[in-house]
Amino acid sequence: MVSLDEAVLARYEYGGKRYEILVDPEMVEAFKSDPSGINIDDFLATDEVWHDARGGDRPTEEAIENTFGTQEISEISKIILEKGNIQLTTSQRKEMVEQKRQLIIQEIHSTAIDPKAKTPHPKTRIELALEESRFSVDPFKRLEVQVKDAINILKPLIPLSFEPVRIAFRISGSAYGQSSKFLRAYLDKEEWLSNGDWACIIECPPGMAGNIIGKVKSADSKAEVKEL
Repeated sequence: MVSLDEAVLARYEYGGKRYEILVDPEMVEAFKSDPSGINIDDFLATDEVWHDARGGDRPTEEAIENTFGTQEISEISKIILEKGNIQLTTSQRKEMVEQKRQLIIQEIHSTAIDPKAKTPHPKTRIELALEESRFSVDPFKRLEVQVKDAINILKPLIPLSFEPVRIAFRISGSAYGQSSKFLRAYLDKEEWLSNGDWACIIECPPGMAGNIIGKVKSADSKAEVKEL
């Protein structure tokens, strides 16, 4: 359960009355996407509905039933989040916006490259381009949706390529365990060679190629690498 100090207000106004719950701001996006996948006790700071949470003013059970048609806190929470809004302090909103902005920048940095240089754009360049475009970050909007919006805005400003790259590796059998942990997510083909080496081909986002190659070389300094 989130602490009262870290919780934020979710507020819904109906029939001249307001209804509030105290929620974990980090879990709002996940709860909206899949309420059944979130433990309601982790999401809420208290399992009560309020007219004024800070003042301790509670609605009657009759008022809750008339407004929401249920006494179930999970169902009430869904309605408040769908029809109401999150009440953030200036500092809370600023911090959450900045955290989401950095996640957007990291996602673009790790999945796209400059097609001419064949390398990822520096994070600072992506950040400056977003600032230039006046891109507005929503602290509660899903990351993947905002990444897509940001890419559409950035394309006229900086060259971006998202074509996946294919890389072939030949790795010693002794380094297989360590290397396969991070290569298997991108694996396309693999085979064991007669001398005990492990050969594979992966397909990955272009911005991640350098990092993946670096990890393989750390696991096996003599590994053979070839971009296809």
